[in-house]
Amino acid sequence: MNRDESSTGVRTPARGRATAARQHTLREYNLALVSQALFDAPRPRSRADIAAATGLTRATVSVLVDQLIEARLVRELPPVTPLRAGRPAVPLTPAGRTVVGLGLEVNVDYLGGTVLDLTGQVVAQEVVPGDLHGADPAEVLGRLGALARRLVADVEAQDMQVAGARLALPGLVDARAGRLQVAPNLGWSSFLPVPLLGLPDRLPVEIANEANLAGLAQLAPPVLPSPEGRETSPPGSRHSRPDDVAPPVPSSFLYVSGEVGIGSAIVIDRELFLGNRGWSGEIGHVVVDPHGPRCLCGATGCLEQYAGKDAMLRAAGIPLDAPIETFLDALADGDPSALTAATSAGTALGRALANFVNLVDIETVLLGGIYTDLLPHLRDAVTTELTTRVLASPWTELDLRAALVAGHAAMIGGARTVLREVVAAPSAWTAPSGWTASD
Repeated sequence: MNRDESSTGVRTPARGRATAARQHTLREYNLALVSQALFDAPRPRSRADIAAATGLTRATVSVLVDQLIEARLVRELPPVTPLRAGRPAVPLTPAGRTVVGLGLEVNVDYLGGTVLDLTGQVVAQEVVPGDLHGADPAEVLGRLGALARRLVADVEAQDMQVAGARLALPGLVDARAGRLQVAPNLGWSSFLPVPLLGLPDRLPVEIANEANLAGLAQLAPPVLPSPEGRETSPPGSRHSRPDDVAPPVPSSFLYVSGEVGIGSAIVIDRELFLGNRGWSGEIGHVVVDPHGPRCLCGATGCLEQYAGKDAMLRAAGIPLDAPIETFLDALADGDPSALTAATSAGTALGRALANFVNLVDIETVLLGGIYTDLLPHLRDAVTTELTTRVLASPWTELDLRAALVAGHAAMIGGARTVLREVVAAPSAWTAPSGWTASD
């Protein structure tokens, strides 16, 4: 990735360098402008709508839209009868089951992959549970590569093209170098994961922190237009009916994902805040008590040792290999040990969140992963800490809510990041060429 590319791989104009605008450059720019105007809209737009939104002439928009349709990025819906005399408007919508993105993930207790199309719908998914802590990276990533090939073979057999893949990992990731620096809960450090997948060079694969990708998944619009014009909820959403749609997330928020480890994503104005080296958001290693238990990272008293999945199960007297539903059932039954464990976890989480809110002045916190279902049992303890420790709490109301996209959000966010690049640079797809699973 060169210096003119963003952390998500989207090429952006070079700063401080003047270049002449040639005809093909202008065409690419206008094509991207039309593409983003169409894909960013919460409802299908017509050619006239896009012309009004972009300032381009209707003739130019019509030519560019035709190119997007030919590239199978966009499709037309049936014409809408006008309210007054005139030609009926033809709504345009993202094309379903044509160009797709692949999100891959390795976490402590599962590996898997999800394929999303441009409408935001899951078209293929495979998740394999298992205890991966301390497992050999080459073996695990080799298995994930085989899983990825199966998914790609499946969608390509249905005439879809895979634009690329993102691999989500639970740790410090150097995305530019393609290196995993450290993943304490996996016991992995200092190697290049992508070559171990064994995927063909023609499939672009990049790595990213799993919580960052899960945070980006929350930016999906709450209702998406499908190719048939129906309204559908985002993949992994807790809401499935148009009349049961959660309010959209604000443009800035903190996303916190609870699993065995705890990660977070800082989203400011709909963009990730990555920090100087791309390592921001490691809230699981915020110190709750320096005299607390030793963490896998080597420090003591980290948040993960109080509010991580294993920590809560251990405190509740539940075997660590039990599913989180066992803990939820114990809470529902009023088990005293489970209730105490939830209160302790909520208190520790609230203290860590209060520190973050005091530093960054953000009003919305989304809880994902296992926290999505645990939120009713954690809310009182978290809210008590936020109210007590956030200096601005008397004058502002902090919004603590469950994440909109809950299940396997990192895979969904990874696939969406791939497709986001397609939308931002659609000229690469006007004469598309893909790769096959047999390559």
